[in-house]
Amino acid sequence: MYKLSQYNPLDHHYHFIAIGGIGMSGLANILIERGATVSGSDVAHNYVTKSLEKAGAKIHIGHAAENIPPSAIVVYSTAITGDNPEMAYAKKKGYPLLHRAELLAQLMESHAALLVAGTHGKTTVSALLAHVLVAVGTSPSYAVGGIIQSLHKNGEAGDGPYFVAEACESDGSFLLYPGYGGIITNIDNDHLDYWKEMPALIEGYRRFIGNMRSKEHLYLCTDDPILKNLTVEASQETKTYWKTYGFDASADVRILEFRQYGWKIVFSLQIHDQYYTDIEVPLVGRHNAQNAAAVFALVLSLGVSEESLRKAFLSFKGIGRRLEKKGEMHGIEIYDDYGHHPTEIAATLEAVREGTQGRRLVVVFQPHRYTRTRDCLAEFGPSFRAADIVYLTDIYSAGETPIPGIDTSALMVQMQKANLSTLLYSARGALAQQLIKELKKDDMLITLGAGDVTKLGGELLALWKDQENPL
Repeated sequence: MYKLSQYNPLDHHYHFIAIGGIGMSGLANILIERGATVSGSDVAHNYVTKSLEKAGAKIHIGHAAENIPPSAIVVYSTAITGDNPEMAYAKKKGYPLLHRAELLAQLMESHAALLVAGTHGKTTVSALLAHVLVAVGTSPSYAVGGIIQSLHKNGEAGDGPYFVAEACESDGSFLLYPGYGGIITNIDNDHLDYWKEMPALIEGYRRFIGNMRSKEHLYLCTDDPILKNLTVEASQETKTYWKTYGFDASADVRILEFRQYGWKIVFSLQIHDQYYTDIEVPLVGRHNAQNAAAVFALVLSLGVSEESLRKAFLSFKGIGRRLEKKGEMHGIEIYDDYGHHPTEIAATLEAVREGTQGRRLVVVFQPHRYTRTRDCLAEFGPSFRAADIVYLTDIYSAGETPIPGIDTSALMVQMQKANLSTLLYSARGALAQQLIKELKKDDMLITLGAGDVTKLGGELLALWKDQENPL
């Protein structure tokens, strides 16, 4: 586990290796807004690096030892390996090294940190929480794993008392954070490359809960069987101080009367003996009712008025890569979603099916990581049952070494057992041309995965523009 650094965030030059990543860029933006000097490198420019450049960061394209300025603190993530030229040089020359989680822990030290943890839903919940706290005037700091569309950024240094952050369990670093309160959405079989087995992952969450300073401001989803079991265990051992939320009848914050109308949801809440009727959120799916219920209850417990909360919900515009609309042409709408675990995929597609009003749903799925594909191999097929057509493409390795026997062919065999309406394979490079032939007027296309499949919508729109009669 990482040891917290003694460096004051404002006293030094910070150099980020792979600054264009969604987690790194948010922290870089906070440092810039707090007055620190920031530089960084990445393999290519993207909208994030361009935004940081405009804010004052010096951006280098390509990783090279000479990118690191003298006396810099070098910030890295778990994804950066020792053979990265900047990492190797920094170690050789004795530069101070700071893991991104250590930096985040430092940045939130003087705030009441509201941490969002869980296998699925962290980005949506933390983004909604940050948006609401900004909208109601509390001026929070925040660092989330997606661009909040209403705020146009993923990290900001506010001058209020709260700091909203995703607490990621993927490498155990969520145990570093000095949490005040927050939300835990669920615990599922992911990141077992780090935790090795589920009991170890669950124990990690127990420790995370134990680190919270104000368990009266901690909300756990009791619809999740593992979290419900943790709650039962705690109630048997000692008085339970944290709160529960969900559709479950035993929840402290119980969701009632859930409805979905197209691309918005409406639900009511019972919090003990108090009722809050017809809460409206511009999201889809039962899972987002759970997410919104947790945010509503937590923010209400911070003293924000119900009226302000309801108004803030209505102005939420979503998050980049979470059912983000990429464009529309010839009656075909294209959406992109980061979902890459079977549980996420099933929840997203079922919610979209509810809102499509009979339109044909075409899905392109790019598996993410060999380890996740291996650990969830048999679960993927059933998660796509809401789709009419599924295109499966090559596994996006995310830097992992291939695992013998774990490839697209093996996944295809498992998915065929789910009796999907239509299951097809296409190489990643051929997807756009293949879809041009397949898509019909009024179709809805969703690209799913955490890799470069996010670019497919743009590739497809560009192809359409180049054709005189695309349909």
